[in-house]
Amino acid sequence: MAETQLTIWIDADACPGAIRAIVFKAAQRLKIKTVLVANQSLRVPASDLFSMVTVPYGADIADNEIVQQMNSGDVVITGDIPLAARVVEKDAIAIGPRGQVFDDSTVHGKLATRNLMEQFRAAGVQTSGPRPQNQKDVQTFANTLDRTLTKLLK
Repeated sequence: MAETQLTIWIDADACPGAIRAIVFKAAQRLKIKTVLVANQSLRVPASDLFSMVTVPYGADIADNEIVQQMNSGDVVITGDIPLAARVVEKDAIAIGPRGQVFDDSTVHGKLATRNLMEQFRAAGVQTSGPRPQNQKDVQTFANTLDRTLTKLLK
């Protein structure tokens, strides 16, 4: 199988190791170039398919790097809703670490909810963070990634 033009980008600073492992396995099987972007060096499998881009620490620097380098039709793995919105604007697909697909019909509502919660926190309202990721989330992510990549490679 020849390497595809599609690239998977991982917003890797907050991406759980189990999710990265699933992406590596799928990318290896399907011969898809995969790039991790983070403000610290992370281990990637020894393969020409995988690379690591280390960016300086700072707000949105990794996000900006992904948006600048990605192409329409690429897949970005991120739990960052503002980044997901930017990815969708560039006609690409964002998938969250719990398997949620962010597209034009879902990302704007998620972004509005995120911004509202941020306003509550700024006003001193105690809000709970996301629940810990569980095995069901990991399986949902694996299934979503597989479906998405299969659809894109047809």
